[in-house]
Amino acid sequence: MDALKMQEYLTSARPFAMIKSKEAGKMKIPENIKHVLARLSGAGYEACLVGGCVRDYYMGRLPHDFDLATSAPPEAVAALFKEMGVVETGLRHGTVTVLAGGEPVEVTTFRRECGYSDFRRPDAVFFTPSLSEDLARRDFTMNAIALSANGEVQDPFGGRADIAAGLIRCVGDPERRFSEDALRILRALRFAAVLGFYIEPETAEALYRHRELLRKIAPERIFSELCGLLSGRAAGSVLLTYREVLGAAVPELAVLFSCPQNTPYHCFDVWEHTCRVVDETPPVRSLRLAALLHDLGKPAARKTDAQGIDHFKGHADLSARLAGETLFRLRADRALQRAVCTLILEHDHVAAPERVQVHRLLATLGEALFFDLIALQRADDRGKNPKNRRGEAWFDRLEALGHTLLEEGACLTLKDLAVSGEDLLALGFRGPALGQALRMLLAQVTAEVLPNEKKALINYLKNK
Repeated sequence: MDALKMQEYLTSARPFAMIKSKEAGKMKIPENIKHVLARLSGAGYEACLVGGCVRDYYMGRLPHDFDLATSAPPEAVAALFKEMGVVETGLRHGTVTVLAGGEPVEVTTFRRECGYSDFRRPDAVFFTPSLSEDLARRDFTMNAIALSANGEVQDPFGGRADIAAGLIRCVGDPERRFSEDALRILRALRFAAVLGFYIEPETAEALYRHRELLRKIAPERIFSELCGLLSGRAAGSVLLTYREVLGAAVPELAVLFSCPQNTPYHCFDVWEHTCRVVDETPPVRSLRLAALLHDLGKPAARKTDAQGIDHFKGHADLSARLAGETLFRLRADRALQRAVCTLILEHDHVAAPERVQVHRLLATLGEALFFDLIALQRADDRGKNPKNRRGEAWFDRLEALGHTLLEEGACLTLKDLAVSGEDLLALGFRGPALGQALRMLLAQVTAEVLPNEKKALINYLKNK
């Protein structure tokens, strides 16, 4: 990343207030966590809180997940809490799960690591009595702070100052940190998107240089971090600034980076438009993924006419297919794949704010997908040329009509019809003809040609 790009990001890509470090007060530690810390300390071992819970505390957030680290070897931890119940979840890496008060509490022995031949996990782990050695192996300074039950803090890398400055900085040498675990590259981007922090320049340069290591990471791990990134308040800014890094993580996205949109409807290229649409959608996983992938087919569909105007006929269908292939490769679950691909397939077909069109669309998609589609289409509209947008009122009307139809109990499915299969059997319908007749009635009702009344529906069939 060049200096100009970095400066632009530092000055413009953080749209919300910097979070100040919280120094006053004491963390509210659950009693079961206190008990584990006290027993370890009482046995002569060092024990403290580390990681996300400490970071959240200094950000002024309420911690939820408490990670404990100790100088006690795993075998000693297991022996100390044997009567409470323990699960030897990760002895190789020094982790024992203690069932404290019926709740699982992970306790991990201080350790140092060496060798990362797969660029993800250490080849060897060595337990150490030194907390400073344990903190030195961690990813970012904000995650390398330790807090004891009595409030003593160990912050050898300036994590609290970086939290106060809204800064993501690697512990020690960033080149080494990313070579050890390439997934940290995406973690940095996720934290930037979710916390609204910016990435310190040396860390940013290092993750950019090591981005190709992401190709060695398992697809499901990439997908997990990608979804976390997309959930962030600054997701669009991070995607726009670090597009080459995203291209290494999800190569299918790279075609979007240099695709222009020379059309009156757009004033941004496909990638910047995509990033803006991501930011305009609610932070729901299926919606953010649909926003990210909704124009994936545009580069292949692009045709330029004699006047130099670009056209993207059929891009929604192609985008849905390519999105499906991408999500399948990333090991997304099938229900999520279907939802995202349906939204992408329909995103370019914006209904008129008329009752009949909304009724049909609501019946076709169902309630949840209908409102998700309107949210995606609204976001897509906001990412276009302001001179050629449909505008907020259009989508407000679509949503209002949808709510009205639902409040009225409008017929949306075969189960909602005023006639049943038994009624059609009485009229002489059998086999496939019966199902066809029911579907025909549903189409007539959702088109509001027929009222959803038993007499009207039966008369319609009798007169066909």
